[in-house]
Amino acid sequence: MIGNQTISFLQMNDGHRILQGIRRLFRQLRLSDRASQQLAGVSAAQLFVLSELGKTPDMSLGELAARTVTDQSSVSVVVRRLVEAGLVSRTRAGDDARRLVLNLTRAGRAALKKAPPVAQELILEAVDKLPPAERKRFADTLHKILDAIGATESAPMLFEDEPRRRKATDDRA
Repeated sequence: MIGNQTISFLQMNDGHRILQGIRRLFRQLRLSDRASQQLAGVSAAQLFVLSELGKTPDMSLGELAARTVTDQSSVSVVVRRLVEAGLVSRTRAGDDARRLVLNLTRAGRAALKKAPPVAQELILEAVDKLPPAERKRFADTLHKILDAIGATESAPMLFEDEPRRRKATDDRA
């Protein structure tokens, strides 16, 4: 509603339609995060990590970061919380003692079974269904918009806090 007039979807210009689409996407992601917390006791980001670990056991943190399309520091924060909650184990790889691997615990598998569909996976599946040229155009346009509004840094996983940056005083310890 703008002023006293309701604008129908068909009367919106493209900018308004895009903004409305972004709002719908964020609403869906918020609802998915809430459902994940209520049904499985984990955030949407934690659920995404659990889901990826459920598909591929003995994954390293770097491999998990690549699978979740995020940087290692962001996924590390999520993994630490899951380990603390007893949903993920961090152990030495059987074939290389220098390598740490991540696996679901029994509690992690149980949480994953109770969880709703993973929002990030639904988005990736929907995008993968687009024709390749349309997918590329969408990605290029989205990044142009993000650059134009100054969103140039990589972002943490959905609904997770930014990883804490170390201060110079922290380095002295």
